[in-house]
Order: sequence, then C-alpha cells, then structure tokens
Amino acid sequence: FFFVSNKMGKQNSKLKPEVISDLVGQTQFSPQELQEWYKGFLKDCPDGTLTVEEFKKIYGNFFPYGDASKFAEHVFRTFDANGDGRIDFREFICGLSVTSRGTMEQKLKWAFAMYDLDSNGYISRQEMLEIVRAIYKMIGNVVRIPEDESTAEKRVDKFFRMHDKNGDGKVSLPEFIEACKSDPSILRMLQASPSGGSSFSTCARCGGMSTNVQNAQSFHHLDISKLVNSNKNLAKSGGSSLKRRARCCW
Repeated sequence: FFFVSNKMGKQNSKLKPEVISDLVGQTQFSPQELQEWYKGFLKDCPDGTLTVEEFKKIYGNFFPYGDASKFAEHVFRTFDANGDGRIDFREFICGLSVTSRGTMEQKLKWAFAMYDLDSNGYISRQEMLEIVRAIYKMIGNVVRIPEDESTAEKRVDKFFRMHDKNGDGKVSLPEFIEACKSDPSILRMLQASPSGGSSFSTCARCGGMSTNVQNAQSFHHLDISKLVNSNKNLAKSGGSSLKRRARCCW
C-alpha cells in the first residue's frame, strides 16, 4: 500500500521514506510537516481516507448558522483527484499544499476547477450560480451583503457583467485569473466574504472568512487548512487532528 503496510488506525504510523520523498517533491511541505499532517489525518480518518459525509460534518461545525453541506461537496470534489468518492492522504496533502502555500495563480486554478463543474475548461453562468448559491446557504443570514449582491443571482450577474468580456456567457481560465488579479474584490465576491461588520471577520491577507462564534475559525474554498486549529506542540502531542489544525491561507 502507498502509505504504510500496517493497520492505518495506529496513531504512531509513519509515512515510508520513499513516500515522504515523493510528497516533498509534489508539495510545499517539509518531511517533518508531512509526518505531522499524516498523524493528524489518521486521528480523524483511521482507515486512511476521508468520506464526503465526514468532510461535510467538519465543514458544518464551522458554519453553525447556515447549511454548508452543498458547498462542502464541491470542495470535496475538487480534492478528490481520482473521483473515487474518498480523499486519501496524498489527495489531501497535495490539495492543501496548493490552497495554503501555492502561488496566487495556482490557487486560482484550483478555485477555477471547483467552479468548472463539468470540467470543460469554462465556467458557465449556471455553474457559478450553483457554487454561489451553495455559499449563500453556507453563510446563512449573519453576513451583511450589499444590495447589488444580495442574492446569488445578483452576485453572479455582477461578475459576468464585469468580466465576461466577449459576452459568450462563459468564463475561461485566463479570463478568470485576469479578473481576480486585476480586482481583489472578485476574490472576496467568490468567497462570499463580508464587506462590512458582522459576526464574521475577514483575513487581512486573503479576505477569507473567520467567525468569532465559539472562537472557531472557518475557511473558504481556497484553504482547506482552515478546517483545523493550529497546534504549536505537535511534536510533543504526537500530531494534532485535522479538526484542530489551521493556518492562514495566504
């Protein structure tokens, strides 16, 4: 097996040296960090994989005033590289590397893949509406939204009005990247980040949402690492669970 030959539920299981070497080359994580994330992964996923239902439960904990299930499904789909309905550690850590430590362009390509539901290389208005509706359901009624973005339909219309340059009703990857790079507010729009004061606050570096409710940090589609809360004593504790590790995304 790719990771360890013994039963994966053991918390002292370690990645094989050849696997670490491979993942170091594929991600932005050090060998020590990979081992720490692996320990945390096994604590929450003893069989070595994360199901969509488990993923939705984690997401739901961070959005208690809305329904995060649909949006969580879209994020899960983007991490599930082979489409088998489960996220293994390799898929998790490779996706995490992009969303937490990748370049701006890498992160935007990842986000584009989530919005491009049929993987045809374009985001249609309907595809974007599907994702934005899921975001609005997730954040509930706790975020104050400008009138011209007060519904998912208005928000999508605004994006296409501003950035569908040729008016063909779809946005290509280059158009998407150009839009986000030229106007940082587009990132906030796509992430449903609040524009004013509310029970949510925004990350100063990325515009990602964090909620003050229950002192829990939430996360948006560019950073799965906000699923979990930072633990400075990983080595001492033997690795923290996914639900307790977090870091800012940009």
